[in-house]
Amino acid sequence: MQLNGSHTLNASKEQVWIMLLDPETLTKVIPSLKSLEATGEGTYKAICEVKMGPVSGTFEGTMETINLQPMDSFTLIMKQNSKIGNVAAEGHILLKSKGETETEMIFDGEAKLSGLLARTGQRVLSGVANSLVGMFFKALEKEIAQDKESEASNQKQEKKGFWSKLVK
Repeated sequence: MQLNGSHTLNASKEQVWIMLLDPETLTKVIPSLKSLEATGEGTYKAICEVKMGPVSGTFEGTMETINLQPMDSFTLIMKQNSKIGNVAAEGHILLKSKGETETEMIFDGEAKLSGLLARTGQRVLSGVANSLVGMFFKALEKEIAQDKESEASNQKQEKKGFWSKLVK
């Protein structure tokens, strides 16, 4: 199954890069990802819970980021195994600045499924994949907005602190 496209995010390239390589953020924004635990530099133990039509299961495996070109691109490799089948996916992520406050994220990848998951899932796979991509970007946009709110709140606190020191 091929998966490719692009999406423009309301954030700087640096902010998007940092979020895409942060395990805590990834756990929040990748649909079905329940945990992501670092096992080495750029390698993680990943646990996913997937429901696709009548088929559902818990997948355990690895996730790895390779070919990192800081602030520009990287490749993500994921291998997951479960009783209902296996998933091997590889995707390339490219970030392009669109001004100071917008970043276009371009993705291109392929996922290979086997077992019951592949046999049952083929009928609904592309629809589910597109839905998961939409959910990912919606969750990432929410995280970006929360990050900006937190940053604005911190700046307000710093200004208040500055003025209160002058008043004393």
